[in-house]
Amino acid sequence: MSTILVVEDESVIRVALRRLLERHDYEVSEAGSVQEAEQNHDLASFDLVISDLRLPGAPGTDLIQKAGEVPVLIMTSYASLRSAVDSMRMGAVDYIAKPFDHGDMVSAVQRIIADHPTDHAVKTDAVQESAKPAVNETGMVGNCPAILTLLAHIERVAPTDSTVLIQGETGTGKELVARSVHQGSRRADKMMISVNCAAIPDTLIESELFGYEKGAFTGANASRMGLIEAADGSTLFLDEIGELPMEAQARLLRFIQEGEIRRIGSVHSRKVNVRLVCATHRHLQSLSAEGRFRQDLFYRINVLQLTLPPLRDRGKDILQLAERMVREQSERLGRPRMHLSPKAIQAITTYQWPGNVRELEHAIERAVILSDSDEIDNTALAIDLELVNINRIRGEQVSIAGETAKPASREPQEDLSLEDYFQRFVLEHQDSMSETELAQKLGVSRKCLWERRQRFGIPRNKSNTNTRGKIASAQGK
Repeated sequence: MSTILVVEDESVIRVALRRLLERHDYEVSEAGSVQEAEQNHDLASFDLVISDLRLPGAPGTDLIQKAGEVPVLIMTSYASLRSAVDSMRMGAVDYIAKPFDHGDMVSAVQRIIADHPTDHAVKTDAVQESAKPAVNETGMVGNCPAILTLLAHIERVAPTDSTVLIQGETGTGKELVARSVHQGSRRADKMMISVNCAAIPDTLIESELFGYEKGAFTGANASRMGLIEAADGSTLFLDEIGELPMEAQARLLRFIQEGEIRRIGSVHSRKVNVRLVCATHRHLQSLSAEGRFRQDLFYRINVLQLTLPPLRDRGKDILQLAERMVREQSERLGRPRMHLSPKAIQAITTYQWPGNVRELEHAIERAVILSDSDEIDNTALAIDLELVNINRIRGEQVSIAGETAKPASREPQEDLSLEDYFQRFVLEHQDSMSETELAQKLGVSRKCLWERRQRFGIPRNKSNTNTRGKIASAQGK
């Protein structure tokens, strides 16, 4: 059983968090301050320390060094994006904003304990498996559940010779996945042949794929090997296969079924041993229903399916990718080592990124070139932070009583300004909740709620309070 130390000065939050974790089979100890944690507990004996950022005496970040190799998860209910980012740079494994959803907290705890095993913990095979690095040989970066699942599937799929279909939006890195599959296969010693079906004119696609004999058509002055034949003994990657013309689809189907090709203008077929990997951003089954993609071909290529998540759904992977790109672009362009400002981090983690990883890469490259100092601001990224926040507020979900109302578009990112969140939550719910209920949902005391009302200039709705009291009195009679 994993052991966790919760360091929180608000006893209500501390007890609630302990009960939540104990329900999920964790052994939990408590402390109200950094000093109490040191005096009453051996920090090195825990698998995880969860600490509030603001504590009486010393800040929770002091536990990062005191805990040694034990990971520290920082909680913060203050509207300070910079504090959260600084905590990560000081060595905190992660941070979570109050009020947090119970499911988010449990997921974070499970992930952190799995990714950061300690010497004294008893590790199961499942935990050891999940603790593997989230960066493979081809440079794929990510720790979100979708990427970890994808990496696990690649590891199982790659050694086989089965056909693979990779699906994902444009710019998500489908070719990178294809290279991962090839490098993990028995064919890795030979070069993978890549073909972008959307980049070749319809009139040339068949001759490019299957080759042709001399004199097969006007201009065929010599015989030419096709790309499928060139991939003999290796892997053929057909990117954007949904753009393949119907005539070429029929020829490709025979190659998949029989393992042989026939050059244009030839009467003889040639046997080839090719592992096929396809990719598309289209929904091939819908295209098949519309008659725009052969249904029999779809079933032939849809043997093993790998799905890439869009960048906007990858949570903190976005920041991890961005910081890695900053390092790489700085080195490539001969610039001193650069870093992202807090505003740039907020913009990056809240922007939708319709162009996915490719758009992020281009934005980082542009920012590295245009920045005058070693700090990259959101203006250099050409991201309108005000517009990002407006869109974010419109699409964000609000967690009420542990139940999450999902937005029509997508899940919100995790780095929205806590100040904005607090003000919006209070304004939206003060007419339907008492001060006690508001404080409980926000994970703070009534005194803390009152202090923040004063700081942000949010007066209590007295008329509504009186109305609630009258309703309660009437219901009690």
